[in-house]
Amino acid sequence: MYALVDAVSFYASAEKVFDPSIRNKPVVVLTNNDGCICAVCPIARRLGIPKFTPYFQVKSLLQKHGVVVRSSNYELYADLSERMMNVIARYCDNQYVYSIDESFLHFKNYGGIIKDWHQYGYEIRRAIWKETRLPVGVGFGITSTLAKAANHAAKKLAGYNGVAIIDNAQNAKIILQKMDVNEVWGVGRKISQRLKQQNIHTAQQLSMQNPKVVRKQFSVLTERTVNELNGVSCLTWDDIKEPKQEIFSTRSFGQRILDTHSLQAALTTHGAIVAKKVRQQSSLVKKLLIFASNSPHDEYFYKQAMVYKFPMATDNSCDIAKAISTVLTDIFMVGVKFYRCGVGAIELESRRFQQADLFCPDNANPILMNCLDTINNRYGQGTLTLAAERQSNSWQMKRHFLSPQYTSNWQDIPKIRC
Repeated sequence: MYALVDAVSFYASAEKVFDPSIRNKPVVVLTNNDGCICAVCPIARRLGIPKFTPYFQVKSLLQKHGVVVRSSNYELYADLSERMMNVIARYCDNQYVYSIDESFLHFKNYGGIIKDWHQYGYEIRRAIWKETRLPVGVGFGITSTLAKAANHAAKKLAGYNGVAIIDNAQNAKIILQKMDVNEVWGVGRKISQRLKQQNIHTAQQLSMQNPKVVRKQFSVLTERTVNELNGVSCLTWDDIKEPKQEIFSTRSFGQRILDTHSLQAALTTHGAIVAKKVRQQSSLVKKLLIFASNSPHDEYFYKQAMVYKFPMATDNSCDIAKAISTVLTDIFMVGVKFYRCGVGAIELESRRFQQADLFCPDNANPILMNCLDTINNRYGQGTLTLAAERQSNSWQMKRHFLSPQYTSNWQDIPKIRC
């Protein structure tokens, strides 16, 4: 048996953990620089508050309904996520943390031990609520894809109250026929559009397709998804999370940038983020896109992007910083009030299948990069940085509605007065 435990509106729920005064109020969380709404609690959802909408467009609507607005408090979310995952780990013998608020469980050696999966699911929910004050949904399934579908039912379909189980064909049919095909784990936006063009609109309709035909029309992964929906376990966690073909890091500035040094610092920081993500999936960068612009709402819109091609594919943060320094003069323009910049690895290679070059040495230096990542993972991101990543208040993220960092900042530790 598999299970998926997923927090309900994790960012918004996390904001309520240490602030009981807002637990019964509608809460939304904004993205970087307070740009768009990225999380909506169930109470706010019932008010019709839209997700992924620019904050300024719905500001009056939020004020009308007395909605509590919060900036993204990543430090708090990361700590609460770790606490939640530690609680979940006690309830299985094989855990896979899929994202900041999702964890898969595989009960390998629990045959006959758990008599009532419903009761076990409620036990997991109660433990997480008691120890973290985070609401979660628990879905059990005979495959990982069906566990994901059961979790969808537990959180979003009426009558399940936070726990759902798919352990036979009848249970699967009841839930899958209520699921849109784009809700199926492993079915992306483009594939779901193609499926709907073939009149396949629900997960149940997808499960009725011939797997071999699906493989010819789409991919091996989609074929396996169809088999999983029919109770045939053939996917592992990593089958879904394939290495990304492109990796980007981009953000708008808290304040406009007018000097070349601040722009270089911001771009180099984005480059370091991209390099770390590239190393995490054992890839190498062949082509790097570097860009910056002012706001499209300015009187004169300026945007410049340059593509740098490495003679030898690399994952070295220093190589990426040098590439940014090389093209910076072609991107920067005097008088432009830069509002946004970013770096993207637009052509990636696998480190395992790299073709070496006889005349071009490999300067990746994996030992140095591993040391950099290890220290930052242990002591916090930003403990070690490149000199060019000079921190500047002019481009730091804007968070006007930031809640206290209750568990990661000594100044914000909750105080109890008796």
